[in-house]
Amino acid sequence: MRPLRLALAPVIMSTALLAAPAVSHADTVWLCRPGASPNPCEGSLKTTVRTFGKPAKVVTGKAATDPAFDCFYVYPTVSGQPTTVSNLAIDPEEISIAQYQAARFSEVCKVYAPMYRQITLSALLSGSATQQDRDNAFADVRAAFEEYRAANPGRPFTLIGHSQGSGMLKRLMKEVIEPDAQLRSQMVSALITGSTVAVPVGQAVGGDFESIPVCTRGGQVNCIVTFATFGSKVPDSTLFGRTSLGAGFEAACTNPADLTGNKRSKAVSYVRGKPAPGAMGFIASTIYSGKVPTAKTAWLRPKDRYSVQCVKSNGAHVLRAKPIGKSMKLKPAPSPGWGLHLLDINLPLGNLVDVVRAQQKAYAATP
Repeated sequence: MRPLRLALAPVIMSTALLAAPAVSHADTVWLCRPGASPNPCEGSLKTTVRTFGKPAKVVTGKAATDPAFDCFYVYPTVSGQPTTVSNLAIDPEEISIAQYQAARFSEVCKVYAPMYRQITLSALLSGSATQQDRDNAFADVRAAFEEYRAANPGRPFTLIGHSQGSGMLKRLMKEVIEPDAQLRSQMVSALITGSTVAVPVGQAVGGDFESIPVCTRGGQVNCIVTFATFGSKVPDSTLFGRTSLGAGFEAACTNPADLTGNKRSKAVSYVRGKPAPGAMGFIASTIYSGKVPTAKTAWLRPKDRYSVQCVKSNGAHVLRAKPIGKSMKLKPAPSPGWGLHLLDINLPLGNLVDVVRAQQKAYAATP
C-alpha cells in the first residue's frame, strides 16, 4: 500500500469549504517570494530541447526583469507527512513542485507561493480530515493573499493552482475576490487546473462564479483557464471533468493551446531535467512507462509531443491529449480515474505561460 499512497500524494479533488477563521499575517510562511533565498520559483531557465530525428539543442529562457505583474501560486497535495494536516515546514516535496509548476512563470511575473496546512495523503485515505482542518488550510492561503495584497496594493495578478491548490483558489475567488469589484478587476486571470469549475452547459459564466467567466479568446482578461487532462477514454470512476451541480451544468474546459477555437493544437511541454522526488517521481515513472525523460539542464522539452483539445467523453468535459507521430502514449496514473492529473500543468506549460503573457499585454493596453 505504501507505493500507492505515495503515488496519490499530488492529487486531491476540490472539496466543499466553509467560512474560515482569520489568522495572523505574521503566521505566513513563504515557499516563494521575490527576494527570498533560496527561491524555488526562480532559477535557471536553461532548457534542453529534444526532437525526433534531430540533435538535441540547448536554449536559455529569460526571466522577466522587474515585471509589472505578479503570480500567486498554490501548490497541490504533495506533503508526505504522516499527520492529518501538514505543518508549515518547507520539505523537499514543496520545493520540487514549485520548481516543476511555478518556476517557468518567472518569465512573465513575480511569483508568490505560500505554505499552508494542507490535507495530507494519509488523511485523505483514512478520511480523518475535518471541516476545521480544511478551514485552517484555507485560512493560511487567505492570510497569505491578504499579506501579499497589503504589501503590493493595486498590482495586477494571476492566480495559479493545481488540484488541492485550485480548490483553495476557487474559495478565495468566491469569498474574497468576486465580491470586491476593484480586486476582481486587478485579477488578470486565474489558472484553475486539475479541478472543476462548473458552468451552465454551453455557457462561459454562471455556476460556481456569478460574474467571473471562463476564458474564450486569446488576450481575454479577468477570466478563468481550467481543465483536467486525460490521454485516453474517461472512465466511469473519475470525478474529474464532472460537476456535482446537477442537470444543466457541466465542467468547464479551456484549451490552453487554443482558447479561441478549441482546435486540436500542439501542446508545448516542459518538465524539469531531474526526476521529482517521492510521490511525483513514482507517478511519473508510471505515466512514462518507467522511462522518465531527464536532461542535464534545469528544464527539458521532451521529444514526445502531444496535441490537446477539449472534448466531451463519457459524461465528462476534459482536455484530451494525443501523441503526435512517434511520441509515446502516456498512461493514466495512479489509476485510470486520475488520467494525466500529474501533468495538468507541465504538459501545456509553454502554452500556459504564453496565455498569461498575452493576457498581461492586453491588460496593460486597457485604458
